[in-house]
Amino acid sequence: MAAADPYVGSVTTSPAAPAGRPAPAKRRRGRRTDYAGAVYGSLLAASVVATAGAAGNFPRLQLIGLLLVTGVVFWAAHVYALVAGERTVGRPVDRREVRRVAGHEWSIVEAAVLPAVAVAVSPLLGLGLPGTAWLALGVAVAQQVAWATLGAIRAGASRRMAVGEGVVNLLLGLIIVAAKAALGH
Repeated sequence: MAAADPYVGSVTTSPAAPAGRPAPAKRRRGRRTDYAGAVYGSLLAASVVATAGAAGNFPRLQLIGLLLVTGVVFWAAHVYALVAGERTVGRPVDRREVRRVAGHEWSIVEAAVLPAVAVAVSPLLGLGLPGTAWLALGVAVAQQVAWATLGAIRAGASRRMAVGEGVVNLLLGLIIVAAKAALGH
Protein backbone atom coordinates (compact mmCIF):
# COMPACT_ATOMS: atom_id res chain seq x y z
CA MET A 1 0.00 0.00 0.00
CA ALA A 2 2.72 2.49 0.90
CA ALA A 3 4.58 1.78 -2.33
CA ALA A 4 1.61 3.00 -4.38
CA ASP A 5 1.54 6.32 -2.55
CA PRO A 6 3.15 8.96 -4.82
CA TYR A 7 4.11 10.97 -1.74
CA VAL A 8 6.20 8.17 -0.26
CA GLY A 9 9.82 8.64 -1.09
CA SER A 10 13.07 9.71 0.46
CA VAL A 11 11.33 12.51 2.35
CA THR A 12 8.48 10.48 3.82
CA THR A 13 10.25 7.23 4.65
CA SER A 14 13.26 6.48 6.77
CA PRO A 15 16.37 6.59 4.62
CA ALA A 16 19.22 4.18 5.11
CA ALA A 17 21.62 5.56 7.69
CA PRO A 18 24.86 6.97 6.30
CA ALA A 19 28.06 5.28 7.43
CA GLY A 20 28.99 6.25 10.96
CA ARG A 21 25.49 7.42 11.83
CA PRO A 22 22.92 5.36 13.73
CA ALA A 23 19.85 4.23 11.83
CA PRO A 24 16.68 6.26 12.47
CA ALA A 25 14.41 4.78 15.10
CA LYS A 26 11.81 2.31 13.82
CA ARG A 27 9.05 4.49 15.17
CA ARG A 28 9.86 7.00 12.43
CA ARG A 29 8.74 4.60 9.72
CA GLY A 30 5.53 5.76 8.13
CA ARG A 31 5.50 9.03 10.05
CA ARG A 32 4.75 11.94 7.78
CA THR A 33 7.68 14.24 7.24
CA ASP A 34 6.40 16.01 4.17
CA TYR A 35 5.70 19.56 5.22
CA ALA A 36 5.91 21.00 1.70
CA GLY A 37 2.30 22.21 1.79
CA ALA A 38 2.82 23.95 5.13
CA VAL A 39 6.02 25.61 3.92
CA TYR A 40 4.40 26.60 0.62
CA GLY A 41 1.24 27.83 2.35
CA SER A 42 3.29 29.92 4.78
CA LEU A 43 5.22 31.47 1.90
CA LEU A 44 1.92 32.13 0.14
CA ALA A 45 0.44 33.76 3.26
CA ALA A 46 3.53 35.96 3.63
CA SER A 47 3.19 37.00 -0.01
CA VAL A 48 -0.48 37.87 0.47
CA VAL A 49 0.28 40.02 3.51
CA ALA A 50 3.25 41.71 1.82
CA THR A 51 1.31 42.69 -1.28
CA ALA A 52 -2.13 43.39 0.21
CA GLY A 53 -1.24 46.99 0.99
CA ALA A 54 -0.13 47.61 -2.59
CA ALA A 55 -3.76 47.89 -3.64
CA GLY A 56 -4.65 50.17 -0.73
CA ASN A 57 -5.27 49.74 2.97
CA PHE A 58 -7.30 46.64 3.72
CA PRO A 59 -9.28 46.54 6.92
CA ARG A 60 -8.41 43.60 9.14
CA LEU A 61 -11.46 41.60 8.19
CA GLN A 62 -10.63 41.90 4.50
CA LEU A 63 -7.02 40.81 5.11
CA ILE A 64 -8.23 37.79 7.09
CA GLY A 65 -10.60 36.91 4.24
CA LEU A 66 -7.89 37.41 1.65
CA LEU A 67 -5.50 35.12 3.53
CA LEU A 68 -8.06 32.34 3.95
CA VAL A 69 -9.57 32.56 0.47
CA THR A 70 -6.13 32.59 -1.15
CA GLY A 71 -5.15 29.53 0.89
CA VAL A 72 -8.30 27.67 -0.19
CA VAL A 73 -7.93 28.64 -3.86
CA PHE A 74 -4.28 27.57 -4.01
CA TRP A 75 -5.14 24.34 -2.14
CA ALA A 76 -7.84 23.54 -4.71
CA ALA A 77 -5.44 24.37 -7.54
CA HIS A 78 -2.81 22.03 -6.08
CA VAL A 79 -5.33 19.24 -5.64
CA TYR A 80 -6.57 19.63 -9.19
CA ALA A 81 -3.06 19.83 -10.65
CA LEU A 82 -1.88 16.74 -8.80
CA VAL A 83 -4.96 14.66 -9.56
CA ALA A 84 -5.17 15.70 -13.21
CA GLY A 85 -1.42 15.62 -13.77
CA GLU A 86 -0.75 12.22 -12.22
CA ARG A 87 -3.73 10.14 -13.31
CA THR A 88 -3.30 7.13 -15.49
CA VAL A 89 -4.20 7.59 -19.15
CA GLY A 90 -7.70 6.31 -19.87
CA ARG A 91 -8.73 6.08 -16.20
CA PRO A 92 -11.37 8.38 -14.77
CA VAL A 93 -10.60 10.43 -11.68
CA ASP A 94 -11.14 8.37 -8.54
CA ARG A 95 -12.95 10.11 -5.67
CA ARG A 96 -10.76 8.34 -3.11
CA GLU A 97 -7.67 9.70 -4.83
CA VAL A 98 -9.13 13.22 -4.84
CA ARG A 99 -9.90 12.94 -1.10
CA ARG A 100 -6.42 11.57 -0.36
CA VAL A 101 -4.67 14.35 -2.30
CA ALA A 102 -7.00 16.98 -0.82
CA GLY A 103 -6.15 15.79 2.68
CA HIS A 104 -2.45 15.75 1.93
CA GLU A 105 -2.49 19.30 0.53
CA TRP A 106 -4.78 20.72 3.27
CA SER A 107 -1.75 22.13 5.10
CA ILE A 108 -1.68 24.90 2.46
CA VAL A 109 -4.95 26.19 3.93
CA GLU A 110 -3.85 25.56 7.52
CA ALA A 111 -0.77 27.70 6.97
CA ALA A 112 -3.01 30.73 6.36
CA VAL A 113 -4.78 30.35 9.71
CA LEU A 114 -2.05 31.52 12.10
CA PRO A 115 -1.29 34.73 10.14
CA ALA A 116 -5.07 35.35 9.98
CA VAL A 117 -5.29 34.88 13.76
CA ALA A 118 -2.41 37.34 14.16
CA VAL A 119 -4.42 39.88 12.16
CA ALA A 120 -7.51 39.19 14.28
CA VAL A 121 -5.72 39.69 17.62
CA SER A 122 -3.66 42.68 16.52
CA PRO A 123 -6.12 45.25 17.94
CA LEU A 124 -5.65 43.61 21.36
CA LEU A 125 -1.94 44.36 20.99
CA GLY A 126 -2.68 47.99 20.12
CA LEU A 127 -1.44 47.64 16.54
CA GLY A 128 -2.63 49.79 13.67
CA LEU A 129 -2.94 48.39 10.15
CA PRO A 130 0.79 48.70 9.30
CA GLY A 131 1.77 46.97 12.54
CA THR A 132 -0.85 44.31 11.92
CA ALA A 133 0.60 43.55 8.50
CA TRP A 134 4.13 43.29 9.90
CA LEU A 135 2.93 40.99 12.69
CA ALA A 136 1.13 38.70 10.22
CA LEU A 137 4.15 38.69 7.93
CA GLY A 138 6.45 37.81 10.83
CA VAL A 139 4.15 34.97 11.89
CA ALA A 140 4.00 33.60 8.33
CA VAL A 141 7.79 33.67 7.92
CA ALA A 142 8.38 32.18 11.38
CA GLN A 143 6.02 29.28 10.73
CA GLN A 144 7.56 28.72 7.29
CA VAL A 145 11.02 28.37 8.88
CA ALA A 146 9.62 26.16 11.65
CA TRP A 147 7.82 23.78 9.25
CA ALA A 148 10.86 23.44 6.99
CA THR A 149 13.14 22.75 9.94
CA LEU A 150 10.69 20.30 11.53
CA GLY A 151 10.32 18.46 8.23
CA ALA A 152 14.08 18.08 7.97
CA ILE A 153 14.38 16.86 11.56
CA ARG A 154 11.57 14.33 11.19
CA ALA A 155 13.13 13.07 7.96
CA GLY A 156 16.27 12.24 9.92
CA ALA A 157 18.42 15.09 8.61
CA SER A 158 21.55 16.01 10.48
CA ARG A 159 21.42 19.06 12.72
CA ARG A 160 23.48 20.96 10.16
CA MET A 161 21.09 20.05 7.35
CA ALA A 162 18.03 20.99 9.45
CA VAL A 163 19.59 24.38 10.23
CA GLY A 164 20.37 24.77 6.52
CA GLU A 165 16.71 24.12 5.65
CA GLY A 166 15.67 26.74 8.19
CA VAL A 167 18.15 29.28 6.82
CA VAL A 168 17.03 28.74 3.21
CA ASN A 169 13.42 29.30 4.24
CA LEU A 170 14.35 32.32 6.31
CA LEU A 171 16.06 33.80 3.26
CA LEU A 172 12.95 33.15 1.15
CA GLY A 173 10.86 34.86 3.82
CA LEU A 174 13.27 37.78 4.02
CA ILE A 175 12.92 38.30 0.27
CA ILE A 176 9.20 38.80 0.87
CA VAL A 177 9.93 41.11 3.81
CA ALA A 178 12.27 43.13 1.56
CA ALA A 179 9.54 43.32 -1.09
CA LYS A 180 7.08 44.61 1.50
CA ALA A 181 9.60 47.20 2.67
CA ALA A 182 10.31 48.23 -0.92
CA LEU A 183 6.58 48.69 -1.53
CA GLY A 184 6.61 51.17 1.33
CA HIS A 185 3.87 49.73 3.52
